[in-house]
Amino acid sequence: MNKKDIANFRKQFKVDTELLKIQDVFYVYIVKESDVIYHHESIPFEMLEKEQQELFIDSFKSVLTGQLDEKLFELKFQRDVENSSQLILHQGLLASDTEDWKAQMLRMVEKMMKDKQYEMDVVITFVRGEYRKPVKSRNDEAEVSEMDSVYSHSFILCSVNKTQEPRKELLFDYAEKGFKYNIVVDPIINLKAPINGFLFPCFTDHYADVNHVLYAAGKKYELDDHFILDVLNAEETMTAQDDKIIFEEIVKKVAGDQLSTSTLSNMYDEINRVIEENEEEEIPKLDYKDVEKVLKSSGVQDVDTEKVEFAFKTVLDDSQYELKASNIIPKPTSKSIKIKTKLADIAVSPQDLRYVRQVMLNGKLCLVIELEENTVIEGFHMIPEALVEKSKVEQE
Repeated sequence: MNKKDIANFRKQFKVDTELLKIQDVFYVYIVKESDVIYHHESIPFEMLEKEQQELFIDSFKSVLTGQLDEKLFELKFQRDVENSSQLILHQGLLASDTEDWKAQMLRMVEKMMKDKQYEMDVVITFVRGEYRKPVKSRNDEAEVSEMDSVYSHSFILCSVNKTQEPRKELLFDYAEKGFKYNIVVDPIINLKAPINGFLFPCFTDHYADVNHVLYAAGKKYELDDHFILDVLNAEETMTAQDDKIIFEEIVKKVAGDQLSTSTLSNMYDEINRVIEENEEEEIPKLDYKDVEKVLKSSGVQDVDTEKVEFAFKTVLDDSQYELKASNIIPKPTSKSIKIKTKLADIAVSPQDLRYVRQVMLNGKLCLVIELEENTVIEGFHMIPEALVEKSKVEQE
């Protein structure tokens, strides 16, 4: 799934919509520091009160919130795994009645509790529903409605939420004219911040991909290896942050850790060009040969295939690894490059990096920024100054 597919799916999570119908909600309560299922129950979504439906909808949307390779990850299922989650989820997807579906979801819960105990009570919520996508965009002048021709797919979404202790509050009782404590003993389920979750299957354009699952991490860049490997039986993955660090280390191995801003700017321009040329296709990836081309085009000297391949092996122990281009370039539409100095921190966009230079002036290391207009500081326009050492005669 790309970000467009995820956005299209997520925006259909509404209480009243014809394009996404939630059929059943199944939630399981797990007691902390144990493998005990304290309670579980299933209820048709339409039987819930509207306020409850909206709470669940917000929770499900939270699972699908975040950027790809930062908080959301499309994972490929491992092959030849005993008690495969791919098979369990697929059987749940095809279950003809609620009891069959619940039985498959409880098998997933067993895998979540195996070899792991949660530090707090948790609630695991499963929903199953139908996702419908029109074949073509709506034509108001046509006699045929967009809903007359759609792709229809079943899906399962899971959200793992922690509980928190209820707050003790002081209230004023208008009727009795006095203060009193409001003590609630029931734990509160934090629906706004899932600690894990997933969507099965993945959706690409109009197609359902049962060989992949969309995993949702609780926090940005923090992957739960137990959940990925042992619960979902999916393959390991890298975050965008990992790819960026790997790319930087590879470049350092090939070109050293000292680069001019023009070389760095050229490098980002070249990678961004690769992304733009493949905008309508699968996310572009760079192997060691592609990285070699990027470095050469950016002006890095003494670059050859063997040197770059060796850098891949040294950093990754895998010369065949492919870096996602979108992960290793700063966001081009924002001031995503941070320049840190002892005196000040500066943020610039990748395309503006070429206007920043580190130079020696009067024997001192200086950061120079080429400007197209006068600088304004606290409402005052700055006057250009000449940075030239005075002669000894002038000083005397």
